[in-house]
Amino acid sequence: MRYVIYGAGAIGGTIGARLAHAGRELTLIARGPHLEAIRRDGLTLRTPDETLTPAIPAAGHPDEIDWRPDDVAVLAMKSQDTAGALTALRGAAGDVAVVCAQNGVANERMAARLFSRVYGMVVWMPGTHLQPGEVIAHSSPIAGILHTGRYPQGTDGLIEAVAADLRASGFASEPNERIMRFKHAKLLSNLLNIVQALCSGAAGDIVRAVREEALAVYAAAGIDCAGPEELQEHVKGITVKPVPGLESRLGGSTWQSLSRGGSLETDYLNGEIALLGTLHGVPTTHNRMLQAVAAEASREAREPGSYTPEDLLSRLAASTT
Repeated sequence: MRYVIYGAGAIGGTIGARLAHAGRELTLIARGPHLEAIRRDGLTLRTPDETLTPAIPAAGHPDEIDWRPDDVAVLAMKSQDTAGALTALRGAAGDVAVVCAQNGVANERMAARLFSRVYGMVVWMPGTHLQPGEVIAHSSPIAGILHTGRYPQGTDGLIEAVAADLRASGFASEPNERIMRFKHAKLLSNLLNIVQALCSGAAGDIVRAVREEALAVYAAAGIDCAGPEELQEHVKGITVKPVPGLESRLGGSTWQSLSRGGSLETDYLNGEIALLGTLHGVPTTHNRMLQAVAAEASREAREPGSYTPEDLLSRLAASTT
């Protein structure tokens, strides 16, 4: 079995580097200066305990790869890039197995339109990708928690083998027959990503309202979501430690995207709640407001922390008058 990691940022890069270090066969798909750096110098993974620079083949597009029947494509790009990636992947690889190692719950649904074997993966992995050719994993000795299962439910021999390879590479990973319950629970925490990226101050009122809207939407839609105690058991093992030469992790994935000047994933996180709210008649004004401000911040190339909680609340007031 060969892994093709499509998207070699903080998550995909860490998974790829650790799989390669453990002797698994894989190829990365990356782009731009990051791809150039990987091809020139290898991919550097910095951790609290060591620095790894495995030599990994890297491509810029799926059609540059000679695909094999036993390949497993691991999607690790942001959700806003998934649709284009899936189209490119099917055009090059055919009906390959697809594992969605991504935030949100929309990626599996998109993939299942085009591929017959789709798997969800809940990613709990504090990572950073700001420099071309380098990714940073902040947890040790377990680099991340990557439980996984078939979409929409179930397990099979392939995903059991994937989980075993991940365990051998330094991750906690177990097959889970009801993986989407945990992806919906993870989404609740990811709704706050944009608040962290936008705000330079405490935003407790906004955080609470965003979560309350999501829970109301889940209830209206009949979505089965893992509860707090069950989720806590699910994520045991993450221990953030200092990485030599780095003071601390500066911010989460949306913070990093904003700092790099890239597009943001908010429309597939908070936007998922807004969509479900529309479908089921539940107001989602706070999540909608965060979508609008995220789009503005990306469009205007704002720096992280450019807004105060008061700024966001004023936008909310304006949108409801």
